[in-house]
Amino acid sequence: MKLVKSLLLGSAAGLIAVGGAQAADLPVKAKAVEYVKICSLYGAGFYYMPGTDTCIKFGGYLRADNWVQGGDYGFRQGVNQGSNNRLTNYWGSRARMDFTVDTRTATEYGVVRTYADMVFSWDTTTVSGSSPSIFSTGSASLGLYHAFIQFAGFTFGRTVSIFDAPWQSYPAGGPDTLPGGSNHVTGVNQVTYTADFGQGITGSVSLQDETTSAGGESNLFNTSFGGATPAAIITAFGTGFSTGAYGVNAWGGTRAPDIVGQIRVDQAWGLAQLSVVGHNLHPAWYGTTELTGHPSDKWGFAVQGALSIKNIPTGAGDSINMQAVYTDGATRYNFQSLFPQAFFMYGGTGVPGAYQSIGIAALADGVFGTGTGIDTVKTWGFRGGYTHNWSPNWASAIYGGYGQVKYGDAGKAMICTNFVAAFGAATATCNPDFNFGVIGVNTVWTPVKGLAFTADLSYSRLDQKYSGTIAIPALVAPAKPAAVYELKDQDSLALLLRAQRNF
Repeated sequence: MKLVKSLLLGSAAGLIAVGGAQAADLPVKAKAVEYVKICSLYGAGFYYMPGTDTCIKFGGYLRADNWVQGGDYGFRQGVNQGSNNRLTNYWGSRARMDFTVDTRTATEYGVVRTYADMVFSWDTTTVSGSSPSIFSTGSASLGLYHAFIQFAGFTFGRTVSIFDAPWQSYPAGGPDTLPGGSNHVTGVNQVTYTADFGQGITGSVSLQDETTSAGGESNLFNTSFGGATPAAIITAFGTGFSTGAYGVNAWGGTRAPDIVGQIRVDQAWGLAQLSVVGHNLHPAWYGTTELTGHPSDKWGFAVQGALSIKNIPTGAGDSINMQAVYTDGATRYNFQSLFPQAFFMYGGTGVPGAYQSIGIAALADGVFGTGTGIDTVKTWGFRGGYTHNWSPNWASAIYGGYGQVKYGDAGKAMICTNFVAAFGAATATCNPDFNFGVIGVNTVWTPVKGLAFTADLSYSRLDQKYSGTIAIPALVAPAKPAAVYELKDQDSLALLLRAQRNF
């Protein structure tokens, strides 16, 4: 009996030991998984970042463009669309991915927001140069359109300017090169404060760095070409004139930001906005060193009004957007950041002895020469558009823009002195003033939410004030021979076909 009892107790102890060992091998119960939760505080698409009270949203779009003439959403100008020769692209394309990250956190001071918008593009290559040294540029590019922090009414970083109308330079679609107002759709570095007065009324002030906008500031021409000898000035002007280089672009360092103010009223009927800006012109020297002296700084300015009318009788969702602007020494606020600041357009001619015709335009904030002050350039312009919704899936629009550039008497005299020295006065008349206009139509089909197909046709015209004929030297980049060219107005017709998926 004792033996049996010992065996039973030993077996039980063994079973307990084995059971304990097996229990030790079982996995420890895992903590509950913290799933991503929807954040409904700031609209659709936001989620709480796990373990925090910060909400985040990802978005953007994917776009495929195909264009005929003029480049992607532009007009035929410069190298090499404006050359109108064998190197010109009559057709091209762009693939673009836009990615946005939006975070928001509720605090005792209000919502803290960060926002970034990154753009990746691949474009048709631009070909330039004369045989046998033809070369290509372009292709892949990366952009940062927005990168800012918002806190207690302040905005720190990069985003659109408060001077701009809410539709930027697209009152009803249209190309990037529509004149008649500012456009910082690709962003500008700034510090901005916005006060909300209630009833849809807001006021904003901003210090912005215009050098960080697309293309930077407009030209500030030194017509003495950095103190060059008279012979060198004639040579430089003779070569540079046909590309819109009326002098050396002679900006000094940044001394003051652009000071911007805006008042805006948003109501159910639409909105009204008034914007003003002060723009500091800080030139470098007359020559190449500080010993040559320099002109005094000068302040330019711009004033812009914008009006949007919604829910008009023609249909639900229809709208009219329009704006007008005047600038003195702040040309970028009319011929906006995506508009070329100097360009040429070649075309045909009927003048005996002329090889082709050419239209030339150069934008500038001001002009100076050795021993003179800055003579500012004045401009005015307007743009507008009407959008009609045929149905929830179809919409059409018509738009237009117009801008005028007028050089001051002193600046014009300095430019034309070089013009006469380079080309003579017997066959041509000098006047750097010009007008530029655009009109266009588009139709957008949205078969499903977030997917749109667009066809946009635009006509642009350069009304330049030069006349007669001049002998231009050979130019490498546009691949143009030395010949006699007629100075003539030029036209451009461009078609854009776009597919875009927003997400």
